[in-house]
Amino acid sequence: MPENVKKFLRALNQGKAPAPGAEEASPLTRPPDPARVFSIPEEVKYLEPEQLTALGGAFRAWCQAAGRPAHRQARGRVWAAYLLLRFSGARLGEVLALDETQDLDLERGLLRLGGAAGRQVQIPADVARELALVLAASAQSGLAGRLLALDQGYVRRQFQARAQECGLPRELASPRVLRNSRAIELLRQGLPLTIVQGILGQGTANLTAGLVSFAQEDVARLVGFHLQKETRLRTSARNSFMGRVTALKRSGLLCEVELVTSGGFNIVSVITKDSLENLGLRRGSLVTALVKAPWVILVAGDEPPRVSARNRLHGRVSRVTSDAISAEVMVGLSDGTQVCALVTRHSVAGLGLKPGEMVWVVFKSSAVILTVD
Repeated sequence: MPENVKKFLRALNQGKAPAPGAEEASPLTRPPDPARVFSIPEEVKYLEPEQLTALGGAFRAWCQAAGRPAHRQARGRVWAAYLLLRFSGARLGEVLALDETQDLDLERGLLRLGGAAGRQVQIPADVARELALVLAASAQSGLAGRLLALDQGYVRRQFQARAQECGLPRELASPRVLRNSRAIELLRQGLPLTIVQGILGQGTANLTAGLVSFAQEDVARLVGFHLQKETRLRTSARNSFMGRVTALKRSGLLCEVELVTSGGFNIVSVITKDSLENLGLRRGSLVTALVKAPWVILVAGDEPPRVSARNRLHGRVSRVTSDAISAEVMVGLSDGTQVCALVTRHSVAGLGLKPGEMVWVVFKSSAVILTVD
């Protein structure tokens, strides 16, 4: 196993692996407010947040569906390349030229692109963990240092296949579009254009904004703050569904919010009127619905369950991990979304839950937390 992977996993098991970009023992504070006035020309192709979620879910589901060890290893290599493209904004050629034993510092969450004269790019902590698992699983493959040396045409074909699976237009299925999307994503999160240009190696989409100079310390602080915020948002609740509001119903102190996810699922949330106003929700608003794993109920079988909970999603068990008391059950939905449920080991045995079994994922509308960018 590469030494950088061993070091990262050892620190992670000891609870010492910090979030990339985070200063040790320092709280998450408000960053400076950089200018972020920009426009996106019509000819620039990019993916909206819900489309990025759908594409990532399709790649993950495809990787997890591999049966034979050789297939799992081959798909794991593509999954690693996708993660690096998705969260670094690097060019396809840059990612496929990486030596994963030398160019990835997983403990610090750093990616080195272009050799000694190139640049360093920070990646989120949860992505570093995903990469560590892939590299660890491929330790005996005989491909050390060449794990990412894939054929560009093959990778592009996998993008098109996954896009077709999740209903994305063919013209949006390319690493270049993913690179544009990362640039726009970072700018929308508040990173100045000059910093984003540095992350992408001066090759962003044709976005316009005022040019601002930043000291290296400010660059590190801004990028580190963004990655901490991004990681906390993705990991504060195990289950997230991005979609658009389709209906609002007000009654007394509470409001019922209905949304349709990028995968076509209907989600209902009940929030207070104050929350509705604070979030500024209206029909068509883009929101993310979060559901904590302990609030998810599982019902075995194909028949729709007769329960009072409004949210019921059908899927297939993809993984069951248990200890002496509790169990984590991962359920894959038809759009590739993975839903996590925390239940007792007794419940797993009673329901006969194992990979491949069909189940219903059920949760109350009051258990759905809504967030907006």
